[in-house]
Amino acid sequence: MSSIKIRKARVEDVPALHNLILELAEFEDGLNFVSITKDDLVKDGFGENALFESIVAERENEITGTAIYYFTYSTWSGKCLYLEDLIVKRDIRSGGIGSALMKEVIRIAKRSGAKRMAWQVLSWNVDACDFYRKFGASLDDEWLNGRLSESQINSISDL
Repeated sequence: MSSIKIRKARVEDVPALHNLILELAEFEDGLNFVSITKDDLVKDGFGENALFESIVAERENEITGTAIYYFTYSTWSGKCLYLEDLIVKRDIRSGGIGSALMKEVIRIAKRSGAKRMAWQVLSWNVDACDFYRKFGASLDDEWLNGRLSESQINSISDL
């Protein structure tokens, strides 16, 4: 297998990032929930006030995976890195790309002084759960996810 190169994502990588996001959404049976556009990714990840950062894995000049992350703040811990998504093309998983991306995100967390690194994983995705456990991660089944969609936010009229 060719070597894997991990690097910071560039704006010209956005089409590949968007395709990886769509592939993940399809795998998670959530394609109908994806509303992000390539323009959104450019603005939100590469604009003046970027909301996320991303690294990509390349093999033979093809983007084969990505990790999308941002920094948050915990009132109990301080600075935290939140891994929004770690995506590897479905047909080449188990080839070390995910591990290379995860190790680089951990390095980024360490270099930044993050006190914690967090992410979500679907409980039914046993392969992903096992992957994260290889890094010594604890998977918490106590905390529930709270969320308001854009339409729910807009429907609250007494603000």
